[in-house]
Amino acid sequence: MKKFEILLIVLFLSAALFPQKKYLSLDLKGSWKFSIGDDQTWALSSYDDSQWESIYAPASWEDEGFHGYNGYAWYRKSFTLPADAKGRPVFIELGRIDDADQVFCNGRLIGATGFFPPDYQTAYDRFRTYKIPAHFLNYSGRNVIAVRVYDAQLSGGIVEGPLRVTILEGLLNPDYNLEGFWSFSTGDSPEWASPSLKESGWKQIVVPAKWESQGFPDYDGIAWYRKRFTIPEKLEGISMVLLLGKIDDLDEAFINGVKIGNTGVIKKTPSTSYIDKEWQQLRGYYIPAGLLKPGENVIAVRVYDGLQDGGIHDGPVGLISQSRYQEYWKANKKQKKSFFEWLFD
Repeated sequence: MKKFEILLIVLFLSAALFPQKKYLSLDLKGSWKFSIGDDQTWALSSYDDSQWESIYAPASWEDEGFHGYNGYAWYRKSFTLPADAKGRPVFIELGRIDDADQVFCNGRLIGATGFFPPDYQTAYDRFRTYKIPAHFLNYSGRNVIAVRVYDAQLSGGIVEGPLRVTILEGLLNPDYNLEGFWSFSTGDSPEWASPSLKESGWKQIVVPAKWESQGFPDYDGIAWYRKRFTIPEKLEGISMVLLLGKIDDLDEAFINGVKIGNTGVIKKTPSTSYIDKEWQQLRGYYIPAGLLKPGENVIAVRVYDGLQDGGIHDGPVGLISQSRYQEYWKANKKQKKSFFEWLFD
């Protein structure tokens, strides 16, 4: 068989040969609870929606009996995770929503697209995918998704699929997970890298998640994250790597006041910094021997966002041994290399 014929076959079957590492997908198409109006208590998992209408999604709410309605409305639906989902990344896909939305999991905001009045901006043509922070999920029972929607005109609602919760295989599962609440502040000061700094007055936001979805919807510029932790005894003395997932856009990472790495370069005038595709890069920073100590340690991360989404927006976030980190990248390199060696041998 000629090489170009092999190439065509490989391209045709690439999804089957090299699929994304999906562990499980939970289909959310079908009946959702629905109500017109707007009330923030409707985001809560404890809210009783038994008296709400049931409508099909994806479909415009006009086609489901709410013809001519423009304004706010909410959707709610529950799902249960399999017992072994813990430790695996979980995403929700909500297709295309007309016009703007906020999405909550168990009462916590996980993402938003478009803008509500008074600064209304439509995002009717964008497909929604949001990562659900592990800290928000209930692994032993019911989880509730609540979707707040604003429609200005014409069709409204969750109008087009796919609708599903997707669980992926863990790519780089940390030895010590640092996802959850971190201290956060907009602004900039070199003193904020110091372990002696007290975070009084700082906000508590979830990592990983975009800062826009956590009370900072219009912020572009410098912001800092800080996290205090005690390393487990079983990891003491082991060479470690700090995993910071994906950060939008540029960053500098410090442990106990010492800079251990950066992605991109934040210039003295941040707005002149060059930004390419750093927001897509997984951060893994080698920690110098002896820098981690028994007792309290402090991570500080300086982030510059130039446009739109910002912050530590995707995982994994935590500590992993250098040996496991290196094995992961070696294994991925070997897989790619062997494929191309086979193709062009």
